[in-house]
Amino acid sequence: MAGTDFRDEEMAEAQPQRTSNRKQKGRGFQERDAMELDDDRTGHYDTSSDSSKGGPIKSVESWVIFVSGVQEEAQEEDLVDIFGEYGEMKNVHLNLDRRTGYVKGYAIIEYGERAEAEAAISNLNGRPMLEQALHVDWAFSAGPKRKGRR
Repeated sequence: MAGTDFRDEEMAEAQPQRTSNRKQKGRGFQERDAMELDDDRTGHYDTSSDSSKGGPIKSVESWVIFVSGVQEEAQEEDLVDIFGEYGEMKNVHLNLDRRTGYVKGYAIIEYGERAEAEAAISNLNGRPMLEQALHVDWAFSAGPKRKGRR
């Protein structure tokens, strides 16, 4: 049998057929009706009116901006002083390096209103803070719409 060449039909017959009455669990084994119900739970996001080129997307509760170029010795109060001029901030995240204890170089700031976040982006992008230029932009944005499928 070592030298015997099986054809595809013979291989299919030689392999045992596995039939199981067990119910498969997990994401990939959901029935079609259950998958359609999941579409209702995905949520809807606010976007800019000009959706042809993409635009900012609102997170669940606020408009989030990403600030890079933050000097490593900056404090949260420095960011609150500068960004607080453009509206009420809901939250400020200033991550620290575990090893050094210094700022990693970026911050995430949340505003309740889109107009406040837009004002902060337009007025503070490129502005120096502690002798280093800040780069301010939306944290979440929709990419440009695709014309066709690839």
